[in-house]
Amino acid sequence: MTVVYEDNHIIIVNKSSSEIVQGDKTGDVPLSELVKQYIKETYAKPGEVFLGVVHRLDRPVSGLVMFARTSKALSRLNRMFAEGGVHKTYWAITRNCPSEPEGTLIHWLVRNEKQNKSYAYDHEVPHSKRAELSYKVIGHSQNYHLLEVDLKTGRHHQIRCQLAKIGCPIKGDLKYGARRSNPDGSISLQAHSMQFIHPVSKQEVSISLQPEGEFSMF
Repeated sequence: MTVVYEDNHIIIVNKSSSEIVQGDKTGDVPLSELVKQYIKETYAKPGEVFLGVVHRLDRPVSGLVMFARTSKALSRLNRMFAEGGVHKTYWAITRNCPSEPEGTLIHWLVRNEKQNKSYAYDHEVPHSKRAELSYKVIGHSQNYHLLEVDLKTGRHHQIRCQLAKIGCPIKGDLKYGARRSNPDGSISLQAHSMQFIHPVSKQEVSISLQPEGEFSMF
């Protein structure tokens, strides 16, 4: 975990692919607790530290995660995320290249809770939710392609599922059709940038990560 932005109301960290945002059945220490500990130690906070989770990333995904440090920010950020007021872009590495260098994908996704997996359909089906994203191919290496993804809706495993649907599963993502896993168990998907109007100061905030690891190859 690396802190990339913080003020009195918000803290944004760069999550590694091995970290979970909130506690689960594994019992591993979640990112939210690590951030609480960081705030407690950095600012010598007595007692329990307030921290609100406003969105999540799948465990094997790396990149930017935002938390609220105050109840005022939490309620406003929850509303902003629900209304699409936080613009997030992702980087994804795929072995196959989409047929078009850029485009918009619209599918209807059905989540299977038991499998913890979503299935994409070209038309509306029972229990499905509309999913939309735009992508642009921004880099190539000898064997892989780098896509920038602009997420329009926030569905379960949306980027992973929709890219797999067009024959471009994300590198390392065995659940959605990748040929092999990444050595560290990650998938090559990163929450790369985030833009929003600060819920308290009303100033524009724009955060982007510097390419690192396999993303720096591009």
